[in-house]
Amino acid sequence: LRDQGVALRRLPGRGQFQKENIAMKALSVRQPWANMIASGEKTIETRTWATDYRGDLLICSSKSPKIEPAGFALCVVRLVDCVPMQPEHEAAARCACYPGAYAWLLEDVRLISRFPVKGRLGLFEVEPPEFRRDFRFESE
Repeated sequence: LRDQGVALRRLPGRGQFQKENIAMKALSVRQPWANMIASGEKTIETRTWATDYRGDLLICSSKSPKIEPAGFALCVVRLVDCVPMQPEHEAAARCACYPGAYAWLLEDVRLISRFPVKGRLGLFEVEPPEFRRDFRFESE
């Protein structure tokens, strides 16, 4: 079931199992901005669409342009808010304010051992790193 984004967790003392969703929200970001998020230099990502999602978000670098590491999950951040972009967001977003932009406010950058991810448009789901054999936070 893990390939379907589901894990089974044994209920204590019952011999029964409960299904748990193990898929994690992910976002593809073009380079060099993905590296800037992973390094903590960029704490606001901008999009032309808003999201109601809040919580952990896997940042994945897109395959183009060919700036390494292209096509890999780089870090986990916490998305704490999504608001219409204002001029005061420009420094943290590392770009100028533009019409229709939303500022995705990112905190708590956690570097991970990189693994390949096929990016997609919008928010998408990836098997969370803690269920992958090749995952570890860089501080471990």
